[in-house]
Amino acid sequence: MTGAFDIILCLMILGAAGIALFVRDALAAIAFFIAFGNLLGLAWLGLDAVNVALAEIALGAGVTGVLLILARARLLALGDDATCADTSAWLRAGALAACAGFVLLLAAAVLSIPPESGLDRAVAPLMPGLGIENRVTGVLLAFRAYDTLLESFVLLGALVAVWSLAPAGVWPGRPADLGMADGPMRRVAGSFGRFLLPVALVMATYLVWAGSDVPGGAFQAGTVLAGGLMVSAIGGAIGLPRSDLPGLRVALVLGPLVFLLIGLAGTGFGGFLVYPQGLAKAAILAIEYSLALSIGATLALLVAGPNVIGPAGPAGGAGRNSGC
Repeated sequence: MTGAFDIILCLMILGAAGIALFVRDALAAIAFFIAFGNLLGLAWLGLDAVNVALAEIALGAGVTGVLLILARARLLALGDDATCADTSAWLRAGALAACAGFVLLLAAAVLSIPPESGLDRAVAPLMPGLGIENRVTGVLLAFRAYDTLLESFVLLGALVAVWSLAPAGVWPGRPADLGMADGPMRRVAGSFGRFLLPVALVMATYLVWAGSDVPGGAFQAGTVLAGGLMVSAIGGAIGLPRSDLPGLRVALVLGPLVFLLIGLAGTGFGGFLVYPQGLAKAAILAIEYSLALSIGATLALLVAGPNVIGPAGPAGGAGRNSGC
């Protein structure tokens, strides 16, 4: 039964990917892209890669899907019909060849790794010193913490880059409004958003705490929090703040800043990003909770895009888009 389910799931993944690539209607392509992300998450679950599955469903399907839906709405508002133009056969053949070559290269790299060469044997003996059991969290926050620290700053830098695309006259100002046009769907989304946001906050808190010992962590919690913020903003339950609001700036820089400060404090215990004996779990949780807040706020504002001029000028809020 498991083998049959795996075959059906693989066929559904390939089918959803193929339709998303070749369908001409943008909304249908986005819908199948979201379905593809969720199916891929189920595949990762079947491989016991729960952390990867959470990230795929939250980021690959959820946040990215909302971003594509809003991008389509804004294209329609600009007069673009959001349909695929015809391309030459040579261009299609070249794209197919490039994708096939990449797949073969990736498959060769994966198949060349012996099963016994996993990192688990190297990581497992080091985990007791951290006071946590989730080896993914241990790798991200201890054994390759440099990479994770840089990733947090890259995410913040991406938001600054997006906001910097705004005209000089609206900096600082409000991000683009995510809200739907007035109507029944907006009222439904608003009611759902008011319910979802507290649930997202509780779930994000749990994912960080549980991520010490079971799948979860700051990035998964941050995407859940971002989803709650975006749905609430789409339904008009909350508004997106101005970029010069002190509380917003604190939320955006808190995660990278706490991570950096704890890393610098580690120099007194043997080196940068070295945790003191007996306090490793507390330090990791402090980093994870602050990162979750920063990641959630950053992802939501990345989806909203650069600042815009509202009806009352730069300080008057964003103009209403056509919604999704």
